[in-house]
Formats: sequence, structure tokens, C-alpha cells
Amino acid sequence: MHLQQTKKGSLGTGGPQYYFHNLDDHIRLYLRSKGAVGVALVTPYGATKSDYFAVSLDRKFDRGGNLVPGNVGHDRIQQGRAGESIGESIRMWYKLPAGDFDRIGIDIDVKDEVFYLKPHSYKFIGSKKECDIATLDKPLTFTKDYVSPFWLRQMSHVDKKQPGIVSWSLEEICRIVQAHKAKTKLAHIQETDILRASGPLRHLGVAIGGYVGKGYDCITEFTFLHYPAYTVPVEIKKNSRDFEYQQKKYGKDLLSRAVILCAVHDHKRVPKNIDVIELDAMCDHWKSFPS
Repeated sequence: MHLQQTKKGSLGTGGPQYYFHNLDDHIRLYLRSKGAVGVALVTPYGATKSDYFAVSLDRKFDRGGNLVPGNVGHDRIQQGRAGESIGESIRMWYKLPAGDFDRIGIDIDVKDEVFYLKPHSYKFIGSKKECDIATLDKPLTFTKDYVSPFWLRQMSHVDKKQPGIVSWSLEEICRIVQAHKAKTKLAHIQETDILRASGPLRHLGVAIGGYVGKGYDCITEFTFLHYPAYTVPVEIKKNSRDFEYQQKKYGKDLLSRAVILCAVHDHKRVPKNIDVIELDAMCDHWKSFPS
């Protein structure tokens, strides 16, 4: 599957437009049945909400924003209220070089009646070379079972910029997590105690927002490497097994996307698009991290 840019030299003619090509049968049939489907763009950090819509070849939006019959003749991405084309949004998130896109290779998952669109390659007009876009599953996960390469690159990046700060941050996290582990657990320790890790995590690129106690616990900003900042809901848990968001979302307009920040990861089946940051795993990582 790919997006084909349809307006060459488009900067002077209203901006680029992108048509879908070679959609998988189930994606195409779903789009035909709905007429229009919201698009969540998958960034290097994971999915994020967008103002883009996938629109069927026989539908369009009128000036009032209503979906009506149309005769464009191609399944396409419609910009909606977004400030730039889907191609320019992909360029921004993945820090791709300047150039006029010819095509962008994509994968699409359908979840909660939304297209989760993940780019995996691109080719510029006039170039024979197709370039890969590096993507990861579970990009923000840090557990004893799996540490995302995205996290490892970020820690290396931070350590080069400010030697010693990563080791200090992990040591502080190790001190905090001891209050939640079975053998060293403090009596009556509360879930919110995990927020003591906010300072160390901030040095690592994670700015935890205020604890609101309703819906998601904290809206949090991740800033890794040279990529733009990414905002995602974070749920604070002593044990990740207590996370039940995937059963009933906190709002119909929210994505199925969140991060669990926990002392100990013991969730047996973490849903897709949910990452886990386990403080105990970060503590273990500190023990092997170069001083």
C-alpha cells in the first residue's frame, strides 16, 4: 500500500494531494462502507491524533463539513483542518530530508474505527531510490523483557550531551522503586509515590504532566533525540497488571494509545498501542550502565 502524490510542483498550486494505491482488500472495503475514516498518524513514538481523513472515491466533504456523495474517483487522504499535507506531517515527525514526494509506502491498522497509518518508505520525484523509514513496535517500552532501541539511543544521546546525568537518573529511579518492591516495600505506599521519578525521568526526556486523578492520570511529553515533542496519556500504576483502560476507553474521541508508568511490570497481555515503562527495569539497567 502506498500514498501517491498527485500534484507535481504543488507548492505553487495549493499544496500536494495524496491518493491511496493498492489498498488491502479489507481496508478498501472498510473505507467504502464508511465513506470517510479518521486517520491516526503513527510517529516514531507511536500513534497520534490528526485532523486527516481517509475519504472514499465516491464521497467528499462539503463546505459545512458534511460527508456527501462525490465523484473524485480515487480513495485519498483529505487534509481537513490540518495545517499541512500528510506528506509534510510525515516529513516533520520522521525528520526526512527536503524534496517533493512521489510516493510514501504505508501500513494501515484499523482500531476503534480509525486508520492507524504507519509510513515505512518514501521516494522523491525524479529519484529511482526508495528509502526506508525506521519504525518500531512498542517504541516507548522499557521493561525487563524488552527495552526499545529508541530508549537506548535516547539514553546514549543524553549521556553524550551531559555525561553522568543518565547514571544519576537511573540511580534515583532505583532508590524510588525500592519502596514498591515486595522485599523492600513500605507499608501503605501509595500509587502517586511513583511521581517521585518525575525529576529523573525529565532528564531522560520524559516530562510528566500534572496528576489529575480522573480519566488518564498524566498527560506527558516525550522529547527523544532530534524528533519533535510527542504528547501521550500516561497511567500511573504500582503494578501494570492493574491497568484496565483497554476494556473501556476514557473518551470516545481518544485513541487507543497510552503509556503505563509502573514500579513493577506484571501485566500478562499488554494491548497493542500501549507501552510500558517499568521503573524496576530501569533500576536493573543502571547496574550495567557505564559510569
